[in-house]
Amino acid sequence: MSEWSIRRCERRDVSELLAIEVAQFPEPWTKGMLLDEISNTETRRYTVAVERGRIVGYLGVMFVLDELHVNTIGTLPGEEGRGIASSLLDEALEDAKTRAITRATLEVATSNERAQQLYYRYGFKPVGVRKNYYERSHEDALVLWAQLRDENEGA
Repeated sequence: MSEWSIRRCERRDVSELLAIEVAQFPEPWTKGMLLDEISNTETRRYTVAVERGRIVGYLGVMFVLDELHVNTIGTLPGEEGRGIASSLLDEALEDAKTRAITRATLEVATSNERAQQLYYRYGFKPVGVRKNYYERSHEDALVLWAQLRDENEGA
């Protein structure tokens, strides 16, 4: 059983999310970007994993028609490998079922093998490459898709 709980992200969480972004990603999101995403509750859903009063991970997804797009996922440095990202994904995919979401997609840096392995465990498969997707590094991104449920399946 996990030692953290998952809840919806709030504006007061942004500084902790920003610290994770800066520590984990070569092209971190800005405070303004994160605030915009968190505030857009109509098409976005951001959650945080909280352990002993601190955020140890977060996940942001976007809904487009019957699809879920993973915008960002991060774990506090030093907390990787504990199942935090998996817990966040599990919770988001359960929510997606209630929304009749049938597919999920995301982009991941070609060098980020650890994240790729996580996504492959969830049934994501590479379908293409976005060349020079990351502006600063000019690194390519793999485009991954997963079929979450049969499109004809009832809600």
